[in-house]
Amino acid sequence: MDGRDLVRSVKVVGSTGAAQGLRTVRAAWRSRRADAIGLPARGAERARVPGPVRDAEPGPGGGVVRFSRSELRITVAVNGAVFWGWDGAGPEPSYALGGRCPEPDPRAVLEPDKDGGWRVVAERVTVIVSRHGAVEVRTPGGVTLRRDLPPRWWEPVGGGTARWKQRSEVAADARFFGLGGRASGPRLRDGTYRLWNTDPGHAFTPGDDPLYVTMPVQLVVADAATHLVFHDTSWDGTVTLREGEEGAGSGHDRAGTSELRMDGGPLRCWVVVGTPARVLHAWASLTGAPALPPAWALGHHHARWGFGSEQEVRRIVAGYQERGLPLDAVHLDIDHYDEHRVFTVDHERFPKLPVLAEELRRDGIRLVSVIEPAVKAEPGNAVHDSGTAEDAFVRDASGRLVRGVVWPGEAVFPDFTHPRVREWWGGLYKERLAQGFAGFWHAMNEPTSFAAFGESTLPRSARHDLDGRGGDHREAHNVYALCMARAAYEALRELAPQERPFLFSRSGWAGMQIYGGTWSGDVATGWQGLRASLSLVMGLGLCGVPYSGPDVGGFDGSPSPELYLRWFQLGAYLPLFRTHASSRAGRREPWEFGAEVLEHARVALVERRRLLPYFMTLAHLARRTGAPYVRPLWWGVPEDRALRDCEDAFLLGDCLLVAPVLDPGSDRRAVQLPRGRWYDTETEQAYEGPAQILVDAPLSRIPVLARAGAVLPVRGADGGLELEVWAPARGRTGGGLVVPDAGDGWDEPEIERYVARWEGRRVVVEREGREGLEGGDGVSAPSYPVRVRGLGEG
Repeated sequence: MDGRDLVRSVKVVGSTGAAQGLRTVRAAWRSRRADAIGLPARGAERARVPGPVRDAEPGPGGGVVRFSRSELRITVAVNGAVFWGWDGAGPEPSYALGGRCPEPDPRAVLEPDKDGGWRVVAERVTVIVSRHGAVEVRTPGGVTLRRDLPPRWWEPVGGGTARWKQRSEVAADARFFGLGGRASGPRLRDGTYRLWNTDPGHAFTPGDDPLYVTMPVQLVVADAATHLVFHDTSWDGTVTLREGEEGAGSGHDRAGTSELRMDGGPLRCWVVVGTPARVLHAWASLTGAPALPPAWALGHHHARWGFGSEQEVRRIVAGYQERGLPLDAVHLDIDHYDEHRVFTVDHERFPKLPVLAEELRRDGIRLVSVIEPAVKAEPGNAVHDSGTAEDAFVRDASGRLVRGVVWPGEAVFPDFTHPRVREWWGGLYKERLAQGFAGFWHAMNEPTSFAAFGESTLPRSARHDLDGRGGDHREAHNVYALCMARAAYEALRELAPQERPFLFSRSGWAGMQIYGGTWSGDVATGWQGLRASLSLVMGLGLCGVPYSGPDVGGFDGSPSPELYLRWFQLGAYLPLFRTHASSRAGRREPWEFGAEVLEHARVALVERRRLLPYFMTLAHLARRTGAPYVRPLWWGVPEDRALRDCEDAFLLGDCLLVAPVLDPGSDRRAVQLPRGRWYDTETEQAYEGPAQILVDAPLSRIPVLARAGAVLPVRGADGGLELEVWAPARGRTGGGLVVPDAGDGWDEPEIERYVARWEGRRVVVEREGREGLEGGDGVSAPSYPVRVRGLGEG
């Protein structure tokens, strides 16, 4: 018995004096005992390295290089992505790829290299394998982007799972991004980052790590090129990053380094090289296209843990309507459940939920339900009983049900890594649809189980099906939420085939974008929490998850009117725009912060409504190209080092630059501009980049600049689509893309391409690519009204 854990147990019970406190103590000790019995003891280990090269066998897209103590499989895919796996590891099975492994590139050939090594030469990349197992990725011009040193394994002498280490070197000027949702990002500084989806158990700030969504996905940006590297293993591990330094020491550059340590799983990875846009496009082709949200999901959402009743929901909705504030969705948290039991309704507080949902829908407002994986361990509970009949719940190594503690009390957990369990769970969403819910948010799915000490999750020894392969929670933990999202998404496609599922999840893993998006989780109320919100959205977008957003105002506490408004203004330009807070926090309705804040929030809401066609276009482009809605300023010019280090502003698509106010008391702020002309969308003043400018940021708005020549689809005064065109600089042309969308359904609308140019003293806007119209020259007049802005600066 650990004396410190005994002390923690006493403190928990003493501080709460409640049954839940006792449950968390028992759960912690149960988990400790389960792992002591169910996990193999790690005794003596044998260290391994690949050893010297022996021979090689060419194959499609690459081949196999054999060393004295291991072998390396290399394949270049037709989309330019490079795969390699050690010790016979192949691309599948993979929860990230899900059967989408691309075909090998027949033009890529494995051939001898100098000094006894081998190389694979492809159109976009060259891979060099040294005679001792170092793997080097080079551009077609021969510039080294990444060099993976020979890996090391530590194998238990008596057999079992090997842990391993992979150390890599990158260019001295390189910067690291990604690794999932990191509050300290989006640029990842020197330090160690854990790969284990974690509920921190409190409202977090930039100093907290890890959080709910971790991914072994790095985007590395350097002068020569951008590359993405994905180590495809879901086990617990760490990534230690150290940025390089140019001209260090005796005038030589010091390479940046990334050291990955994993507790198990295959040592295999994918690398994609190119521009950021090309890299994210290839990543989407590997892991799947992002889900397309219904149009209403791109509007404004209002949520709270603690609405408490139908009357309170109606009161909040009436508050929006009486003040003429746009509202598109209301989210119900666990307080609408019957005693916190999933897939139930408290009929005393919500006696006519379907009627409420229908009333809201008539007003253009959808109802969204929280869903949590923990099922109350109680005979007579319908979900528990049906799950028991399906043998759906996770068991330990001895075959007993794993019991944890979550909001309903003692709980059991579905094994979403089993296809049969996913099908059973998905069928339960029929009850939610019958209640009138139009969308779903998954929470507590890291998975979280409250514990007085130790990890607040399932025992590592808990057994999982892992889609027929079998294994334990060490491997299943990070993909648990991903598999839960899959269960829901696939079921909703069948249950409501004419509608796009709306689903976002607090936890997830590589590939989660194909089922929906995510949100920040319990971000702390404060200016640091506001900064963390932007970091999370940008970082997740660079890992292929384009749809996300924070709890506007923070999850806990009571924001000042200024902080609330600045958070609200930022949220209006993020994909998921949702106010949300704890039941213990202050209010989050705009009118609760005074008349001035209300009017400024109204401006933000009206502007979000006006930009909905642009957000919908960005959603379609994300689905087709993998490009995030929210992009770092260096997106189009990653070689611009000043932009590479800028983290307090972002591009919304190609057309807008948003510069939120992230510090208290600020009414002006500096903005780093990319190259070209940019217009302040409020004053229409023009600025020339690249440059750093100082712009006004009064409490009424945050600075938003439009790129010269941009063509934005917006909502006109009559509710129809309109083109807002920002005048290109003289002698230059501009343009933009428009994807008209019906709001829901599965039609694939055509991407409309527009070009803007000067013709004498006026700006002309034409649609490209419509041969046979207007004389057959491939251009035509726009189908929508056009409004040109910025003419005073032309």
